[in-house]
Amino acid sequence: MAYGNTDSGTGSAGGAEPGASDSLRTFGAVVQALREHTGLSREEFGALVGYSKHTVASVEQGRRMPDRDFVERAEPVLGGTGALRKAAPHLSRQAGLASWFRQWARLEASAVTVWTYDGRVIPGLLQTEAYARAVTESVPPVKDEEQVAKQVTARLERQHLFDRRPPIAFSFIIEQALLERGTGGPEVMREQLDSLLERSSQFNIELQVMPRYQPEHAGLDGPLTLVESPENKWFGYAEGQRGGMLITDPKEVSIMLQRYAKLRSQALNSDDSTGLMRQLRGAL
Repeated sequence: MAYGNTDSGTGSAGGAEPGASDSLRTFGAVVQALREHTGLSREEFGALVGYSKHTVASVEQGRRMPDRDFVERAEPVLGGTGALRKAAPHLSRQAGLASWFRQWARLEASAVTVWTYDGRVIPGLLQTEAYARAVTESVPPVKDEEQVAKQVTARLERQHLFDRRPPIAFSFIIEQALLERGTGGPEVMREQLDSLLERSSQFNIELQVMPRYQPEHAGLDGPLTLVESPENKWFGYAEGQRGGMLITDPKEVSIMLQRYAKLRSQALNSDDSTGLMRQLRGAL
């Protein structure tokens, strides 16, 4: 087993983390220059390409890796020169994750299967930028804007896994209480629920909600994540207040697999989970 001493990207990340890479900052500066040349504000540009002004700001400031859709939508709006398409393949990520978490992130990046249960917060891979910011700002110690931005960016960077080819098979189990907690306020939760509903419609993502009333619960020992490698070997990961643990012992991983299988049987099925999320979204 491998151990760490600070929290990971699914909850509230802590500790010193690297900033954005030079390539991200350069790309962002080009986007900003082209946008300003066209006379568009961030909000106006965001509306044209289907992203929030906050996301546009994150890309321009080199804090967020632009996804394929961003590049393709931005290109014609910003003059259609082809510059963004040509530059995008050369962008490099600097994870912004605690050093001990990077070993797990490497396993996650090459996985063929990822299963995640968390009873504290919506898993980091599913968090919107606003929800991630609310979670990061909620947990002491108090952080300045630069620290918050680095931690939020690190979490959002991992979401490129959803678009990886060949695709990863994802399973998420989320506690109903997390959807009702109101983290960040109604606006943040409306956006988060919309995002969860959109993610749940992807062919490679199964999302289940654990109902509030569940007398038997296989996840009472805490969060757990499992990945299957291309060689079909399974690894586990668990984290707590100030640390994370990579689990490689086959017997321990087997126990985690048994627990996750039980959790899947106890949670609502995908259709019922979607129905509940829509109901909760409508109530906000």
